[in-house]
Amino acid sequence: MPRKNTRNTKGRIISAAWKLFYEQGYEDTTIEDIVFESETSKGSFYHYFDGKDALLGTLANVFDEKYEELRETMDSSMDALQKLIYLNHELFAMIDASVSLDLLARLLSTQLLARGEKHLLDRNRTYFKLLRQIVGEGQRAGQLRGDCTANDIVKAYALWERALMYDWCLCGGEYSLTDYTDKVTPVFLEGYRAR
Repeated sequence: MPRKNTRNTKGRIISAAWKLFYEQGYEDTTIEDIVFESETSKGSFYHYFDGKDALLGTLANVFDEKYEELRETMDSSMDALQKLIYLNHELFAMIDASVSLDLLARLLSTQLLARGEKHLLDRNRTYFKLLRQIVGEGQRAGQLRGDCTANDIVKAYALWERALMYDWCLCGGEYSLTDYTDKVTPVFLEGYRAR
């Protein structure tokens, strides 16, 4: 039971922090604001995080929460490519709506500079598990190419999504991430359709 409460406390802190980062901006959000919004304590905050900067790496957790929701709402009658396009659209729509360009750029830059753990590449994330499931099912159903391993397709898809996010940040968010991915991701994924 304590393990569940621990996860809930950490999750509440992460959710509150990202909500505030979006609403107030990263620089204008204090640890006190996060503690108040999450209805936790400073002791709890510092139990999980060294400081506000440590929260930057937790955007992957926010993304994974979204993937958990999407797993439940995804239409099971869609084929593998449709499911991947759906996931991509929904995540990028969430980024457009609730993750500022500055916050996404900070996350991506922390991953570039990280010497140890790279949260976005953690193969135990919900993201990678869900992708492996979809791709594996798609290959078994003959929807996706069999001359590539499931891991090869998952790696290429994850690389594609990171490239779209990096480019959006590099371009200063001058275009809608969702609109752009809706145009180009189906074209990218078409290369993995079984012939």
